Amino acid sequence: MTQPGPTDDFIHGLVRSDNEQGTYSGRVQTRFPPEPNGFLHIGHAKAISVDFGVAQDFGGICNLRLDDTNPDTEEAAYGEAILEDLAWLGFTPASVRHASDYFEQIYQWAEELVRQGKAYVDDQDTDTISEQRGGYGKPGIASPYRDRPIEENLDLLRRMRAGEFDDGSRVLRAKIDMDAENMQLRDPVMYRIRRRHHHRTGDDWCIYPTYDWAHGQSDAIEGVTHSLCTLEFQDNRPLYDWYLDQLPLPGDQPRQIEFARLELTHTITSKRRLRQLIEDGVVDGWDDPRMPTLRGLRRRGYPASAIVEFCNYIGVTKTNARQSIELLESFVRRQLNATAQRRMAVTRPIKLILDDWPVDEAGNPVVEWFELTNNPENTGDGTRKVPFTGELWIERDDFAEVPPPKFFRLSPGREVRLRGAFLVTATSVEKDADGAVIAVHATHDPESRGGNAPDGRKVKSTMHWVSAAHAVPATVALYDRLFTADTPGEETGDPLDDLNPDSVELLRDAKVEPALADTEPGAVVQFERIGYFAHDPREPMLFHRTVGLRDEWANIQKRAGK
Repeated sequence: MTQPGPTDDFIHGLVRSDNEQGTYSGRVQTRFPPEPNGFLHIGHAKAISVDFGVAQDFGGICNLRLDDTNPDTEEAAYGEAILEDLAWLGFTPASVRHASDYFEQIYQWAEELVRQGKAYVDDQDTDTISEQRGGYGKPGIASPYRDRPIEENLDLLRRMRAGEFDDGSRVLRAKIDMDAENMQLRDPVMYRIRRRHHHRTGDDWCIYPTYDWAHGQSDAIEGVTHSLCTLEFQDNRPLYDWYLDQLPLPGDQPRQIEFARLELTHTITSKRRLRQLIEDGVVDGWDDPRMPTLRGLRRRGYPASAIVEFCNYIGVTKTNARQSIELLESFVRRQLNATAQRRMAVTRPIKLILDDWPVDEAGNPVVEWFELTNNPENTGDGTRKVPFTGELWIERDDFAEVPPPKFFRLSPGREVRLRGAFLVTATSVEKDADGAVIAVHATHDPESRGGNAPDGRKVKSTMHWVSAAHAVPATVALYDRLFTADTPGEETGDPLDDLNPDSVELLRDAKVEPALADTEPGAVVQFERIGYFAHDPREPMLFHRTVGLRDEWANIQKRAGK
């Protein structure tokens, strides 16, 4: 994978041009401004990489600013979680700010616009205001309160702040242009009356600024030079600039630059929709391993550095495009291949009994110990001892009484290699009353210790196994796509119509080698021949499949002729 250089994208070009022209005296300051109304998701990871990356590349700083202007949906816990997720990704903000820190200054600037005759109090309800804004190709209708005298507007605004009016009875609007082609400029609302307790300011305020009114002003107060945001805010930029043009700013006016957001196939990132998945019981919470939240990806075992590397690889563009989730998984798989220790686990067990296995003087089966490599990609990870006895667990799919064509694993009369142990040959089976195979009998070649034939004969299949006497029980969670469609909701308009009813399968009877009982919570290991699995951070011996071993992205590229 060839990664573009950090200075090749258009944002770096614009910032470099500003520096060359001395626009901000060579200073670069960005900010990451999430609303604390939910948990961060994979799309935020892209924004974080851009916001912090640009600042770092130019020797500048990036702040975290929690845009807490909507007390209806925001909680302090979300803000704390955002800080934790940033730290997990490896980013440290220069400082942590809140839009609520600037409520008084933003309000004073609102009074300034009123005194300039550029803002007015409107007594109409929200539905009427929305209807009167018109639409594309349809002019707006001026509010009957648009030409209120300045002193009356100022008096009403102050009384709004003092709490004299009911919620929703009045708003403050900017007075711009009701015929503007850009709908954002048709007298947008700046303040609404909302008697809500704010998690930081308490009950000090009963009017709250809208995002558009607070955002640019917060940037200016902090000294942001480049306000980087995703393309959905492109139409908001003229309003962002209009507000700043009217005010006595404490320093240079920030510059808004938009870039394409990150969307993945089989994935949604709408916080409203993600919350609905939780409320409807489709997933277990914000950190469900099927969720695209950073909490969910972390619990599933995605390395933070793989996510950042992926975001840097796809680069910064001006056109929205949905990235293949298989591409992200390829970054995860490549990193885990180098770092994850190998272990043996049997997810759908069936008993393998070696009828010729030796016993000791007391009649107990002999226990052999084999030394297996922890990670062939990293010799520094050393080796481990794995017990082997005459009764083993193997994968049910690794045996076929009547093998289909090109089936090279265990079947009657066929010899296979048990990973790092012996060559064995199946001889017979045990069945239950329904005729299902419940155990396979076999013999072993004692001269093939380590899995190598002494006479050099070829054995086509190598299988993993777990000693039945030493096996540790575990639960394994296998995940499929949460949504069946590449673009959820593309056909019906509702992404929940494309939910996959079989997105998770819990295997509660898995048998794993003893070393897995010592796996640290949150650690990721490779189940040999199966995939990469993360030990749940809270529930012992629950393992989530992170990704499989097969590189699906490489196959997609191959089919596309790339």
